[in-house]
Amino acid sequence: MKPIIVILGPTACGKTHLATQLAYALEGEIISADSRQVYKGMDIGTGKDLKEYVVYNQRIPYHLIDVLEAGEMYNVHRFQQDCYEAIAEIEARNRLPIICGGTGLYIEAVLKEHQFTAIPIDEEFREKLLQLSDEELREYFKNTPSEYAHLADTSTRKRLIRAIEIAVFLTHHPFPNSSNTKGVLPDYHLFGLSLPVEERRARITRRLHERLQNGMIDEVQALLKRGISAEQLIYYGLEYKFITQYLLGLLDYGTMVERLNVAIHQFAKRQMTFFRKMERDGLVIHWLDAHLPTEELIREIKSTAEL
Repeated sequence: MKPIIVILGPTACGKTHLATQLAYALEGEIISADSRQVYKGMDIGTGKDLKEYVVYNQRIPYHLIDVLEAGEMYNVHRFQQDCYEAIAEIEARNRLPIICGGTGLYIEAVLKEHQFTAIPIDEEFREKLLQLSDEELREYFKNTPSEYAHLADTSTRKRLIRAIEIAVFLTHHPFPNSSNTKGVLPDYHLFGLSLPVEERRARITRRLHERLQNGMIDEVQALLKRGISAEQLIYYGLEYKFITQYLLGLLDYGTMVERLNVAIHQFAKRQMTFFRKMERDGLVIHWLDAHLPTEELIREIKSTAEL
């Protein structure tokens, strides 16, 4: 089997461009590891950049993009299973699977083959947790002993609640060998694109204004007109949250742009925090200088992965 190549990094670092160029060079197919690119009609705000999937007039096959209607629910367990299926299909064609994205939780769940993702949602328990403050939730999680504690992503309120849910479940239903890291997967190599913080911030801000000028507000308006509730769009976060609030008259344009810009910077910081956690938990990430020419990055990937 061909090894899996993973291209990760914070938002606006050039992951899609590198991944599609790599796929062209090595007869690969892209698996998107982005928690929002699965939704149809959410294109500009999620940065699908579908034009990047045509390289020298050749269409690069991709997976897990536009597979659900906006408003439907998706989660890490479903991504994990969908990703395994896509890997098997790509391998069967003797092509190279390239996972590309910034959702570290999804990538880690696939590579470490976590069984935790299958733990069911407990709606009644979740309703009780929603009544607690962030500080109370952190204390609750801290006081719930579990093998999941060192693996959990608690970077957002939503993920902290899910972490508590999993930890409590495991106190009553321990998984055998639940932290196994290798099974049916072929070998894999992780490559991260790195940028200085100030340049990353400049790219994020520049890209935000470009997207606003290129129809991102119209995209959110169209989703609302299709019947997607404001609550659901706000749940998707970032662009969809703040633009929805602007369209509802809750924010003026300038405030919306300012708060959204800050939120995306904070999101990029959380992405990097999670990637460092992945490294502490044993996943080796080969960091690449995003300034380097694409051809040089591809050569480095081919050499490291022995392709």
